[in-house]
Amino acid sequence: MKRFIGDRAFYKRVLTIAIPIIIQNGITNFVSLLDNIMVGRIGTEEMSGVAIINQLFFVFYLGIFGAISGAGIFTAQYVGQKNTEGVRHTLRFKLLEAVVLSAAGALIFIFFKDQLISLYLHEQGESIDAASTLRYGTLYLNVMIFGLLPFAVTQCYSGTLRECGETLVPMSAGVIAVCVNLFLNYVLIFGNFGAPVLGVEGAAIATVTSRMVELLIVVLWTHLNREKNPFAVGLYRGFSIPSSLALKILIMGTPLFLNEFFWSMGIAALTQCYSIRGLSVVAAFNISSTIINLFKVFVISMGNVVAIMIGQILGSGDVSHVVETDNRLIAFSIAVSVVLGVIQFIMAPLFPEFYNTGEEIKKLAAEFICIAAFYLPMEAFLNSAYFTIRSGGRTVITFIFDSVFLWFVSWPAAFILSRYTSCSIEIIYTAVLALDSIKVLIGFIMLKKKIWIRDLVRE
Repeated sequence: MKRFIGDRAFYKRVLTIAIPIIIQNGITNFVSLLDNIMVGRIGTEEMSGVAIINQLFFVFYLGIFGAISGAGIFTAQYVGQKNTEGVRHTLRFKLLEAVVLSAAGALIFIFFKDQLISLYLHEQGESIDAASTLRYGTLYLNVMIFGLLPFAVTQCYSGTLRECGETLVPMSAGVIAVCVNLFLNYVLIFGNFGAPVLGVEGAAIATVTSRMVELLIVVLWTHLNREKNPFAVGLYRGFSIPSSLALKILIMGTPLFLNEFFWSMGIAALTQCYSIRGLSVVAAFNISSTIINLFKVFVISMGNVVAIMIGQILGSGDVSHVVETDNRLIAFSIAVSVVLGVIQFIMAPLFPEFYNTGEEIKKLAAEFICIAAFYLPMEAFLNSAYFTIRSGGRTVITFIFDSVFLWFVSWPAAFILSRYTSCSIEIIYTAVLALDSIKVLIGFIMLKKKIWIRDLVRE
């Protein structure tokens, strides 16, 4: 048991890193829940339109995450090596990626928005107007585009700060941002305090404004505290990056970017398969996914903890206890997720009642929440295994582990079941999640082989 259970000092270190990330992610997801409920109080078409756009933006968000993760692997190991210049170069690389991808994302959303939204508009079940859903989705998207670049740049700075061990500032900035978002949602969606009733446009304005606030806080703190952040000194002076390092990051980071991009595209494609069963399914998934994401905060945050702790150990050169540390991190994540899964299952029927929608949609949402609760511990293992393998730079393996599996196993199953069988959406959803048990076996074998133990910065 000592291989999987650490001492008090171990858990103190884990929680020191994890708690600020959990608080930030938790508050962000909780406010997203309240935001979703507020939009859901307006009507089902409005809620469905916003849900579709958020699904499309999810592809962009994970694309950014994947793009900067390649440089982030080097950042964590440079921190372990105490190499300030290396950290500075990796942040520059992240910022260049953020600008390019934000411009590309904006162009795609501007010119292909109608076609993208229409992929999810299938009228079955409860009466939901597809034309109204398209219109509300378009209104929401037209404003949200202005938040792409602020989001991307914030991820560059916040990711670098976390990799350097500074988790409180990104947390504080995130908390302030979501509070701004929540307040402006209340004011602009419903027209409180004399403001006009803007509905879905008000929700988008609130989100974009909150992202501007978060960006301002993170950037100002980083550059005003140069003693704590020596990499910020001369960050924009010349903006040069050694070609050898840039090439290494591209080689290491491209599979990560492709993985996050194709994985998020795969999730969007899965949702599109589910939407074949009708717009009521889209609405139910919107309700359930917001709650599910709230319960997955700990699991996702532990992935960040694994990346930071294992990355720094590998960069320090002392890897004698790296396997033991990783085993304990994974065991801790699974144990807590079991408890969270039970709570999620018990509370599943309560959450959909907050929405102004039909009984069929509420019933479906509750069932989706229960199904996801059962698979939460499995997700905890898969997430920790993914970040472990990624920490050693085995990004091609993580690409196969994540995106290739999704597109060649999970998506074909959803496609066939949704189009060529009469299976209920609950059975389809359960079957797709159950296929991840194959990944559990693959991930376990990869961890046992220890192929992920690599010191990249010294190589």
